[in-house]
Amino acid sequence: MSARYQISGATSAAISASVESAVRAGALAPGDPLPAVRALAGELGVSPATVARAYQELRQRGLVVTAGRHGTRVRPRPPVAARRAALLPPPRPDTRDLASGHPDRRLLPPLGPHLAALAAGFGPATGYADAAVLPELAAAARERLAADGVPADELTVTGGALDGIERLLAAHLRPGDAVAVEDPGWANLLDLIAALGLRTVGVPVDDEGPTVAGVRVALAAGVRALVVTSRAQNPTGAAVSADRAEALRTLLAERADLLLIEDDHAAELARVPLHPLGGVTPAWALVRSVSKPYGPDLRLAVLAGDEATVARVAGRAQVGAGWVSTVLQHLVLALWRDPATAALVRRAADGYDRRRDGLVTALAARGLAAHGRTGINVWVPVPDETVAVTALRDAGWSVAPGSLYRIAAAPAVRITVSTLDDTDLPPLADALAHAVRPVKGGAPY
Repeated sequence: MSARYQISGATSAAISASVESAVRAGALAPGDPLPAVRALAGELGVSPATVARAYQELRQRGLVVTAGRHGTRVRPRPPVAARRAALLPPPRPDTRDLASGHPDRRLLPPLGPHLAALAAGFGPATGYADAAVLPELAAAARERLAADGVPADELTVTGGALDGIERLLAAHLRPGDAVAVEDPGWANLLDLIAALGLRTVGVPVDDEGPTVAGVRVALAAGVRALVVTSRAQNPTGAAVSADRAEALRTLLAERADLLLIEDDHAAELARVPLHPLGGVTPAWALVRSVSKPYGPDLRLAVLAGDEATVARVAGRAQVGAGWVSTVLQHLVLALWRDPATAALVRRAADGYDRRRDGLVTALAARGLAAHGRTGINVWVPVPDETVAVTALRDAGWSVAPGSLYRIAAAPAVRITVSTLDDTDLPPLADALAHAVRPVKGGAPY
């Protein structure tokens, strides 16, 4: 814990508020440890039970995480707005940023011409009573989903994939319920589940998606929901295969009480077939974002599912945000209809495949196993994340430590390939090999 801040309070509420205030101010940074329960109780003159309740409240709100003998720490991205000075610093200016997870801006379709065309053709402003899912957008979305085998009679739109998943979980689950998630898995999802007061149950992932054995164990543990990334899994690049989908459908058919959520965030960027699971359980949804193919600023996702689930999501939106901007919906529809934009997305997908496959191949030539079947990331197992991240940084490469994405999975680093060029692959692979097997006295050790 930072020496600049002393936790205070005589009640569990006051203690938890003191910790939250420290996080907002930056006195407690992401990853900082909190004092042991008994130690803090002694300092504050309260009972250990009072401190334990405070820590429990902080865990339920997603501000801290407890990891056995490693104690209680501030989450890497706690769900509370911090002052700008407390934000984590960006990668060093003298390193290449392979940690952000962003698509290559050079390969995103230009929005200006479509915005100009929309501005020229817009009629009267939309009123509150008229705002909803545009019928023509819904029709286009149904056609695109049907081509991938997704039943989409019931459909709505949300403000991005994570917004859709949040609405799904909030509509079906209550604080304390358990959610099965991929391990390693999407860091934003892990943070969201913690912020909702839900519990995560990790499911191991291989190149074909969540393992059947892992899902079976999670179901036996009583999870109320399962989140599966269909393709371009973050961080491993896994994609659910036809055989894996068939095995999972057989297993999940026995759980009528389970909410099944499929995240197809990469959509057209994933150049492998979609093998959907939707419909095998009574409550299900597939969420498909437009951010990865068309631009991170396009906060829109299509959500298809069973009638009751879609109605819950749409109904909750009506009493909250209301609707996704119809201007944004018109823009997405224009992008979908534009053959030139479709060609740009195909070009981007080809580029990501070449960079990702090239890095995996280069690492294999140096004796390093790596995962990256689809998407824009490569997952590289390492003996020690801190050593690997530091060595790569010193060599001029900023990568993400696997601890941001892991629950119980083995150590690794995540490398985003979107900004790499072909000439970058050999030196990056060399740096990775050195980071995993440092040279001492002229020979690897």
